[in-house]
Amino acid sequence: MTEAPTAADAATKALEELVAAIDDCVLRLQHSRARAQELLASRAAGVSWLESVTAESRPLVVESVSAVLATLARAGSTFRREQAYALRGERVSINRIAALFGVTRQRISALLRERAAVDTAVDEAAG
Repeated sequence: MTEAPTAADAATKALEELVAAIDDCVLRLQHSRARAQELLASRAAGVSWLESVTAESRPLVVESVSAVLATLARAGSTFRREQAYALRGERVSINRIAALFGVTRQRISALLRERAAVDTAVDEAAG
């Protein structure tokens, strides 16, 4: 049983947001890489770590990398949750979804509960 995704499909929207996050993170990582190369050059020239770090503009390379990881984790988590919900909506068993995702059935159940909680919160906010 297959269905064509629509623009309103939450899993499709989450995937689009994941792609946008990946694109953004690639750019940020390229910038971080260039700054890391500058740090390597400073170290090769004998500049101390303290001098290098205090001279580095914010965000530091390590801060940029941490921010990228957090962005990808958030977007990836949202997509995983929405995709699990979409698969369940297609009557795919929790065990099968778990096998597809390489996680336990308990993790899939937790993802589906998280999604249900989001739906409940949205419904309550809408009034």
